[in-house]
Amino acid sequence: MVPLLLLPLLWGGSLQEYPGYQLQLTESVTVQEGLCVLVLCSFSYPWDRRRNFPRELYIYWFRNGDSWPYSILVATNNPEQQVDTETQGRFRLVGDPRTNNCSLSIRDARKSDTGIYSFRKLHLLVTDLTQKPDIHLLEPLESGRPTKLTCSLPGSCEGGRPLWFSWEGTALHSLDPKTLRSSVLTFTPRLQDHGTNLTCWVKLQGAQVATERTIQLNISYAPQNLTIHVLSGNVTELKHPGNGSCLQVLEGASLLLDCVTESNPEATVSWAKMNGTLSPSQARKPKILELPWVELEHEGEFICRAQNPLGSQQVSLTLCVHYPPKLLTPSCSWEDQSLRCNCSSRAHPAASLGWRLGKRLVVGNHSNASFTVTSSSMGPWANSSLSLSGGLSSGLRFSCEAMNIHGSQNVTVLLLPGQRLNLVPGSGCSAMVSPLRVKTRRKQAAGKREGTDDEDPVMGTVAWGSRQKPQPESPPEQVSPAGDAPPSEEQQELHYASLSFHQMKFQEPQDQEATSTNEYSEIGASK
Repeated sequence: MVPLLLLPLLWGGSLQEYPGYQLQLTESVTVQEGLCVLVLCSFSYPWDRRRNFPRELYIYWFRNGDSWPYSILVATNNPEQQVDTETQGRFRLVGDPRTNNCSLSIRDARKSDTGIYSFRKLHLLVTDLTQKPDIHLLEPLESGRPTKLTCSLPGSCEGGRPLWFSWEGTALHSLDPKTLRSSVLTFTPRLQDHGTNLTCWVKLQGAQVATERTIQLNISYAPQNLTIHVLSGNVTELKHPGNGSCLQVLEGASLLLDCVTESNPEATVSWAKMNGTLSPSQARKPKILELPWVELEHEGEFICRAQNPLGSQQVSLTLCVHYPPKLLTPSCSWEDQSLRCNCSSRAHPAASLGWRLGKRLVVGNHSNASFTVTSSSMGPWANSSLSLSGGLSSGLRFSCEAMNIHGSQNVTVLLLPGQRLNLVPGSGCSAMVSPLRVKTRRKQAAGKREGTDDEDPVMGTVAWGSRQKPQPESPPEQVSPAGDAPPSEEQQELHYASLSFHQMKFQEPQDQEATSTNEYSEIGASK
């Protein structure tokens, strides 16, 4: 039996009246309906070491009583005492009284349990259930990898009122509804489930109110849907699919390539050029490749790569640089009783290359008694040769013209008045070259300013240039209409390159009237 002096203390007696007796106990406890609570309690009392420690030490908890006869016993470790039926199985002592432990465990708290309890005085308050459940992830969620989640209600305990669980969320639509009625959920998260809501509902058996907690799924996945956004000037174009497809850009344009991907965690993005290197200024931002002035050397394949700990993805884009024709320095020579001139152009797309003879433009391959034009092309290069037969007089004019959708360029060869050349084969002889001038004119697409150079006719010298947006091309191997006249000299500009003739014979000029009809024009009109 417990010492008699301890009983008044346990029944709510004053500690001052019993020196040496101590009791530590929370004076007020609050618990939500249906949950559990542990009331911590400990005590000590004096005893004589010369006497044996009592074989049994009984602890009693009472409710609403100031004295023994009028109190209701709710918990005890004395098997011979009967406790109240309302608290039986729900109120019980925990711990060992021999270690001075008088703690009380309350399970499945009810509103009717609210009241004053004595082992000293304890105020117990039972409130409505508002506690939300907890959702625990055993490991981080990863797309395509099965995982488990658990739902629990803090404050519930083993042996308390049974709990009913249910799960809901768009990520669970494909699961068997039976698997959603457990505290443990097993499912395989998908990429499209990232950012969606998942809810666990908990309801106490017999209760009218359920409590729930909702979380947002954070699913890790490798880079997906990698695309390239193209910004040219101030206009954003559509997303570029990549995969090596060609992006057509005009030479001199500004270009921004933005590599965009979806990933979690965020991917590291980098740019590389196939068979080339990128300058720090071009790749100064991780996702953006900047080309402020597109040049021919930028043409080629660019690769964007996105990588995070779960994987990587890459796309490629081929930059195709377009530009107007660029004529190379022409060359002329005397071959087999004829003047032969060669003209080459580089452009993208490849230029249409032809010769203007007087007022007529000859494109492709064409031949008659007076001249022969032979043309060929490969890739960006177009080549054409002109062979003129017969005598050549002052005022001779012919030009090589190249054009594509981005602009045109022409080279004009002139024989200045005052001398006349009669190119005939000779045997080791040479003659003074009459003043020749080769003029060029250059035009580019609308909005581009034409270049200008000073004019300076030089003996045996050629000049070349280009002109703006071309006239419609004539079909290959056809002569354009006579109305397609060459540009006037006032609209032309000069660049210089070498021109040489071999085995030429000099001939004195005739009077102005005798030479008023251009001998070259007659050749050009021959069929």
